[in-house]
Amino acid sequence: MSRVVSDVSISVDGYAAGLGQTLEKPLGHGPVEERLHAWMFDTPEESPHELGAITAAGAFIMGRNMLGPGRGEWDLDWQGWWGPEPPYHRPVFVLTHHPRDPLEMTGGTTFDFVTDGIESALDRARAAADGGDVAIAGGAATINQYLGAGLLDELRTHVAPVTLGAGERLFAGVPPLELEVVSVRPVSLATHVTHRPRGRIGETDGTRR
Repeated sequence: MSRVVSDVSISVDGYAAGLGQTLEKPLGHGPVEERLHAWMFDTPEESPHELGAITAAGAFIMGRNMLGPGRGEWDLDWQGWWGPEPPYHRPVFVLTHHPRDPLEMTGGTTFDFVTDGIESALDRARAAADGGDVAIAGGAATINQYLGAGLLDELRTHVAPVTLGAGERLFAGVPPLELEVVSVRPVSLATHVTHRPRGRIGETDGTRR
């Protein structure tokens, strides 16, 4: 069965995006947010393994906010932040409350819109991945849903040496978890940390659920 993995760039205080996401500022209102992803664009030669792992999945799942800034019914002219050729080149399943027909893009990316929950999206993504990994692409709220449901096999965080103080936070609302440390590797603009979730920890007695 396909593994379910997730890569997410976060600040030292755990935020994957700042406040005030807009069309002009997809990561939030301040310049600090851009530094969350500087390791990918400014020093990619330091992290070839990590970048390769991000794009190696057979299918992707993302929340609606990851695709665009709109809320409510879809603006059918909006096709994502990335222009006509998104970087995925694989099937992408978008969690939403508002139906929309599949959107085929240049380069092999097809956005399919899922309105019946995270498990349905995962079933469809596994079928599309054909044995490859399924990557939960974000944002943090979507990753948190899969963590909370015990559906994530591997979490790869890329911790930038900045703090945001507010925004969309990884692990927000997730029950206490036990995580196995798989690897830690520092580079100049991030520390790459891989964890394997092992299950919930009881809040009162410390036992794993």
